[in-house]
Amino acid sequence: MPVQPMKAIAAVAISEGKHLTIAEIMAAGICTAGTLLGLGVTGLMGIMYRLIPLPVIRGVQLSQGLAFAFTAVKYIRKNQEFAKNKSGDARPWLGLDGLLLALICLCFVVLVNGSGDDSRQRNGESPEASIPSNAVGTRKDASGVRKPLRNLRILNAIPSALVVLVLGIVLAILRKPDVLRHLKLGPSKPQLIRISRHDWKTGFVRAAIPQIPLSILNSVIAVCRLSTDLFPNKEVTATSVSLSVGIMNLVGCWFGAMPICHGAGGLAGQYKFGARSGASVAFLGTAKLVLGLILGSQLVKILSQFPIGMLGVLLLFSGIELAMACRDMKSKVDSFVMLMCTAVSLTGSSAALGFGFGIVLYVILRFRAKGFSDCVNIFRALLSIGKFSEET
Repeated sequence: MPVQPMKAIAAVAISEGKHLTIAEIMAAGICTAGTLLGLGVTGLMGIMYRLIPLPVIRGVQLSQGLAFAFTAVKYIRKNQEFAKNKSGDARPWLGLDGLLLALICLCFVVLVNGSGDDSRQRNGESPEASIPSNAVGTRKDASGVRKPLRNLRILNAIPSALVVLVLGIVLAILRKPDVLRHLKLGPSKPQLIRISRHDWKTGFVRAAIPQIPLSILNSVIAVCRLSTDLFPNKEVTATSVSLSVGIMNLVGCWFGAMPICHGAGGLAGQYKFGARSGASVAFLGTAKLVLGLILGSQLVKILSQFPIGMLGVLLLFSGIELAMACRDMKSKVDSFVMLMCTAVSLTGSSAALGFGFGIVLYVILRFRAKGFSDCVNIFRALLSIGKFSEET
């Protein structure tokens, strides 16, 4: 299962007036991890997952996916000032981080990946199974079965995300060639983080409180639902995911590791770009481990020059893939709840706010459909009893 930084903690750490210290960030991560670990150990996370209506989960997924996509478009169109958490001037068309380069990468990814795999591949069927008779880019073989054209099979074998990543690193070095001269090989020296009482208080109040509901929704519940959609033959429980987030942060945060969690956006992005098993995450983790041991914190100097427009392209497809998981809402009622939850989440910039609103809305609609009819039946029964007593 892929991991990603805890977004709310990161946002508070870099965007608010007084930035959080490393100790306060670690304290926030440990508090969040402890909460998720407790919910997992007691089994409450599994109960929450089973009770939360699917349209509400889809609303959270859709809001997160669209939020990623909106952010990605800003990355592509405008220069970014990450330290101030705001967009700058319009991105120039030409240059090593120009708009034209980002659009070329976007077209390349679409050419290679298309709109993404369909449900037949997610359900474990062969790629040739159930291909519509009018499908574009297919042909009939001698037995009359439709198969993808050879050129499309070749395109599908190209790791588009890896190509864009390698190109971005090359361009990062070209943008600042001096970075290679000042690199120092070797890992950074790990050290135990000392957390004071003030760090615990500040980290919990400012960062952990907004992160905990987001982690429960997006890092556990939404990611479990998305995993079931993408890999129906591989069961992932909310309890195991909750325990995973808790344990890895309770260990890593004491040594200065950025608080991380599983995320529906990361899972959707890796699936979009070809990941189909845990081997992809193992490969990615091994590559990061090797880079960390060789370059340590010096790697940040190279990545700081990575073209932001190209980063926006990768983020855009990850967000769209996450949002597309919501296309299974067939009834109008489910779609209504999902869209209302999404609207509130995006407007209030809070998945927890949209989630709470979606739950209330779902309960009201269920009562309207079931509760009113039950009340009417009870009222009719009382009337019939009254009429019978008058006749007798």
